[in-house]
Amino acid sequence: METEIRMVRIYLSEADQGRRKNLMQEILNILHDQHRVKGVTVFRGIAGYGDTGEFRAADVLRIMVDLPLVIEFFDKPEVVAAVLSVIGDRVPSGRIVTWNASCQ
Repeated sequence: METEIRMVRIYLSEADQGRRKNLMQEILNILHDQHRVKGVTVFRGIAGYGDTGEFRAADVLRIMVDLPLVIEFFDKPEVVAAVLSVIGDRVPSGRIVTWNASCQ
């Protein structure tokens, strides 16, 4: 039996700050504690760039890095809508991508 779900990807960097802590951790807390989202994964990129065009890459010589992060999650469309209403103003514009999918 297939279930209609909504997929979400949020593009961040390690340096992005939320209201009280690191933005990634703040979003994970909201997904887990407030909305009990079904599935969440965080991907840490080894290289990338965003809308500024500034290239960031993992480098053995640098201790502090600001690498790309992607938070991906899914749930029922109404749960995703509730989550996005809470986190939408915390994430910089243009960094949230959503699409419909089905789960088997």
